[in-house]
Amino acid sequence: MLYHLFDYFKETIDLPGFGLLKYLTFRSLFSIITALLIALIFGHRLIGFLQRKQIGETIRDLALEGQLSKKGTPTMGGIIIIIALLVPTLLFGDLSNIYIQLMLVSTLWLGVIGFADDYIKVFKKNKDGLHGKFKIIGQVGLGVIVGLVLCFNNSVVIREVAPSSSPSTQTELVKTGAEEQHLPVIDSHNTKTTIPFVKQNEFDYTWLWPFKGAHRQAAGWVIYILAIIFIITAVSNGTNLTDGMDGLATGVTIVVAVTLGILAYLSGNIIYAKYLNIMYIPNSGELVIFMAALTGALVGFLWYNAYPAQIFMGDTGSLALGGIVAVFAILIRKELLIPILCGIYLVESLSVILQRYYFKYSKHKYGVGRRIFRMAPLHHHFQKKDVEAILTKPKHILPEAKIVTRFWIVAVLLAVISVVTLKIR
Repeated sequence: MLYHLFDYFKETIDLPGFGLLKYLTFRSLFSIITALLIALIFGHRLIGFLQRKQIGETIRDLALEGQLSKKGTPTMGGIIIIIALLVPTLLFGDLSNIYIQLMLVSTLWLGVIGFADDYIKVFKKNKDGLHGKFKIIGQVGLGVIVGLVLCFNNSVVIREVAPSSSPSTQTELVKTGAEEQHLPVIDSHNTKTTIPFVKQNEFDYTWLWPFKGAHRQAAGWVIYILAIIFIITAVSNGTNLTDGMDGLATGVTIVVAVTLGILAYLSGNIIYAKYLNIMYIPNSGELVIFMAALTGALVGFLWYNAYPAQIFMGDTGSLALGGIVAVFAILIRKELLIPILCGIYLVESLSVILQRYYFKYSKHKYGVGRRIFRMAPLHHHFQKKDVEAILTKPKHILPEAKIVTRFWIVAVLLAVISVVTLKIR
């Protein structure tokens, strides 16, 4: 809103300073600060309100160290994150930008689904919450919306600098320091994405369709939409599983958000994109505003969510965060980087899947169910003792704060590797 207001004043009055909001870096900085302040101020008040209303987490006794001490801790803290994210985005973002619009829809869509789940658990006293099939339907629905927009909206393009021998009907003004030049460019509306660690690092989803012909491109879009649905569902659920310790999902997502923000800035700048030989996506740089706001919101929330947590994010936060990460990566064509960048989410999800299927398999084969981990998701494996499992290390229970910190360190290493993929291929 402020972006459009100052843009109007700049055109009509042209007062000094009104042009500052045109700069991405200036708006990103204010987005972080605003989100952080909102999270700190609103978070304190929300925690007090929830405590007065005695709205707290119901804890099942799983024999984990320090688990019962969390009983009664306020939940639904994802409301803090969402409000602290949306306000700066609405203030400093370009609301006419299709990528910003998709991110706002994604945040609200999954935030509402998560809120419904938390509401049923807290207010209806139903520990199962929203039925799993409704969560899946909501995630699939968001995937369809995002996929259809990317498929049919002509503003979603990949722009390439045209070779000197190739004719181009349009140019882009590029500023390098004090110099300006018009580069001939070609726009394409396609299903291409980026493959990490590969020299010719572009992959087209139409290649997955084995038949040639007039319908190949249409089939490629169908495959692309199905991939989007899978990615959003997988990452959203993976983030939800990661949210099991004080500050774990929050800290990991901060690292992921900063990395995605960097990738969006590079992808939205024709100079950096050309230098790094990555896809240049016009107008995607505006997404930096959104991710800056998310980073500020998460840091502010971590103030209260760090061990020992004063509030939990609940599904309101975890489902929304997973969807945000997935959709954001898809929009900047870096979704195939998710297994590396979001390796924590991936491992947490795999630990649950492997644990469940191996238990069923061993029970069918040996008559007794056996475990790979002492407990799943993986972070609880380090808290459990006196449980027979294939993985026996560590021998001793680790304090929760140490487990969370080590997961953060791994998340940082994965983020570094993800950024390095821009040059190593």
